[in-house]
Amino acid sequence: MPPEFLIAIVIFSYGIVIGSFLNVCIYRIPLQESTAKARSHCMACGTGLKWYELIPVFSYAALRGKCRTCKSSISIQYPVVELVNGILYLMIFWVNGMNAVSVLYCFLTSALIVLSVIDFRTYEIPFGINVFILALGLIRLALDYSNWSEYAIGLLVVSGFLYLIYIVTKGRGIGGGDVKLMAACGLLLGWKLIILAFFLGCILGSVIHLIRMRLSDEDHVLAMGPYLSAGVFVAALWGRQLTEWYFTLL
Repeated sequence: MPPEFLIAIVIFSYGIVIGSFLNVCIYRIPLQESTAKARSHCMACGTGLKWYELIPVFSYAALRGKCRTCKSSISIQYPVVELVNGILYLMIFWVNGMNAVSVLYCFLTSALIVLSVIDFRTYEIPFGINVFILALGLIRLALDYSNWSEYAIGLLVVSGFLYLIYIVTKGRGIGGGDVKLMAACGLLLGWKLIILAFFLGCILGSVIHLIRMRLSDEDHVLAMGPYLSAGVFVAALWGRQLTEWYFTLL
């Protein structure tokens, strides 16, 4: 077996295992339940799950999407989140290489998945997720301390602008969680990439939400977390190429 293929299997395996934990976070954080102490159980009948029912992706397929005890349907969210997390981990290492920054981006991506699903459902971004991303930003700053000003400016350049909107509109124009998200991600990415991430997020949010409003009578209230998260992910992996391409057009 080629070593590259073996490494890819290991990365993907870690991704889907962590993806399984992300599902726990998505369900329990809005309910303010512990993500570590409580035992995993069926959402319908409350029966505790055996170890072989917790194997990411494969258990869902083996059980055909139903609880072994009560036969209630299991949300498709579980394998989807696990697979997406695993695939994005592979993408990060493929694009960014095998280095410490790629590891930080993997953790960032997992955090963005959790906050995106929660924000989409509740219109709230958990404060703890933003703190976790901020911690990743501090690690990134330590790894590239000679360029500390780039990250310090990134902490403030977008979040400061959004905070002004938050004050002027008294929280109606932008959520406080979005402000904190852009501050934490700005510290991690630096000012150039976080500006790009913000514009990408705004474009995605405008286009996709307008389509959703047209097709499904979606409410005008917009959860920006998922779109800002998508912008952050794209900027982290392809931001420098995108900015270079843009300036070649000028």
